[in-house]
Amino acid sequence: MAVNNDEKEQIKPIGHNELAHKSLLQSDALYQYILETSVFPREHPCLKELREMTEKHPRNLMATPADEGQLLSMLIKLINAKNTLEIGVFTGYSLLSTALALPSDGKVLALDVSRENYELGLPIIEKSGVANKIDFREGQALPLLDELLQNENNKGIFDFVFVDADKDNYLNYHKRVLDLVKIGGLIGYDNTLWCGSVAAPPDAPMMDYVKRLRGYVIELNKYLAQDSRIEICQLPVGDGITLCRRIS
Repeated sequence: MAVNNDEKEQIKPIGHNELAHKSLLQSDALYQYILETSVFPREHPCLKELREMTEKHPRNLMATPADEGQLLSMLIKLINAKNTLEIGVFTGYSLLSTALALPSDGKVLALDVSRENYELGLPIIEKSGVANKIDFREGQALPLLDELLQNENNKGIFDFVFVDADKDNYLNYHKRVLDLVKIGGLIGYDNTLWCGSVAAPPDAPMMDYVKRLRGYVIELNKYLAQDSRIEICQLPVGDGITLCRRIS
């Protein structure tokens, strides 16, 4: 079907423009209804403060949206997780969601290349009273994961792993964290629908960052779907999250 010039001007490139609208729902009003009805009324005051602080950051799109943070909290409680791993922290919304959900003796090992971003949210995390549950380590995640795997005692030690980092390394992360999570444990990969671009034709208009990493996300999704060592469930929450339960 031919598209006239007026219609072309109305086509928006695939991608999210701001954190407040980081959802795959086609209706902003429906997304706001979910947030205002079910998420914000239950949001911890320190999570709210951290979210509002992060919204002012020029790279706020890197943050975990509040509805996804709520999901992570529920999952951690449902599986009674005590020992967790997070790859990709930014200012710490998902990290704080995790730490608040863990029991008093729970721990989360948090890996990120930027301590600077983590320290933006650290005063709020400390105010929440759960900073003692967090072991933050700065650096590239792959070498840190390889270091963990050198010790056989670290294999299968994590109940829950959340990955929200460089998409071009997701497959490399999967090959490592699968050995670090216990059988019956859960891995969550964020952004697996990648602004909806995974279902769009390759020549569809996309923001540059979406187009550049789209292929890596598609590759990961295909790999996870065929990996017999896990059960999977892909959900259209946030920018898409794929949950993987290790079965062997």
